[in-house]
Amino acid sequence: MPKYYEDKEDDNRACSGVREDLKSCLLQHDCVLKEGKSPRDCLKGGVCKALQVSFFECKRSMLDNRSRFRGRKGY
Repeated sequence: MPKYYEDKEDDNRACSGVREDLKSCLLQHDCVLKEGKSPRDCLKGGVCKALQVSFFECKRSMLDNRSRFRGRKGY
């Protein structure tokens, strides 16, 4: 779920909303907190898979020429 904050700093990079949600999902997951693994290791294990796919789709849409008309995917 996207998170919206009133005092959140502006990040004008592409796919910044999905990036922040993926980061917070990873850092709050038991894989990182309880098991002490790195977020990269947890991503390889399949944690937060829906956000990872959404972030990939958003980054891929930046390279797609059709996105000039359709707009970037993600939020």
